[in-house]
Amino acid sequence: MSVRYDCRDAQTRTAGIDAAVTAARAGELIVLPTDTVYGIGADAFTPAAVTTMLAAKGRGRNMPPPVLVGTARAAAALAEDLGAFGQDLIDEFWPGALTLVFRASPTLLWDLGDTKGTVALRMPLHSVALDVLKQTGPLAVSSANRHGHPSAITADQAQEQLGESVSVYLDGGPCAENIPSTILDLTGTIPKVLRAGAISVDRLRTVASIIADSEHYAESAGSAADFKPAAPHPMQGSGGFAEPAAGEPPSVA
Repeated sequence: MSVRYDCRDAQTRTAGIDAAVTAARAGELIVLPTDTVYGIGADAFTPAAVTTMLAAKGRGRNMPPPVLVGTARAAAALAEDLGAFGQDLIDEFWPGALTLVFRASPTLLWDLGDTKGTVALRMPLHSVALDVLKQTGPLAVSSANRHGHPSAITADQAQEQLGESVSVYLDGGPCAENIPSTILDLTGTIPKVLRAGAISVDRLRTVASIIADSEHYAESAGSAADFKPAAPHPMQGSGGFAEPAAGEPPSVA
């Protein structure tokens, strides 16, 4: 049976965070507010929990979830290499609405789906989410909605769609911003925008001066002598994450 906690009340918030942490550690699903939309989360290192989360959303392994972290140090441990711009982008925009795609560390014992050896990481700018993540460690988190339906910006909307598949709902009130995170692929030599979002390309270029959108990336690939493209990431194109953090596509909380 699902339990819901109003995190706008201090006492209920503490009890809710404790319950969410316990549930996630037990391999159960939780719903939590973020700075973009509500997310459905599962322990990133429990494959059965990730599979259950994808099933609750009506999604398959070809649409792997991103991973939310509570600290920048946790992100560094999950990526093989932050590359030339990763640390500077993290320092400038985290916590916040920027999802960064890295090559995943080969030592990770997890199964998020068909990730092509990459991992999409974000540190959300929301106190409830961060309090949970700092205790659970990395969570696989996707927008809290059924595949093909609008993303939830309230706990009510999330619960209407996901029902009893989720053990704990954390209600932080309506999301302040119904704008998806910007997704930036750092797996190649040239950073590539996979999805425009809350953080503009112009702002990103104040930190990483060379950033290509999808078209420019393809055109410039042949001209850069040291260009090292990664395999197409699941977030890219219509075959990847379907449902964005605020509407469709893709699905990142």
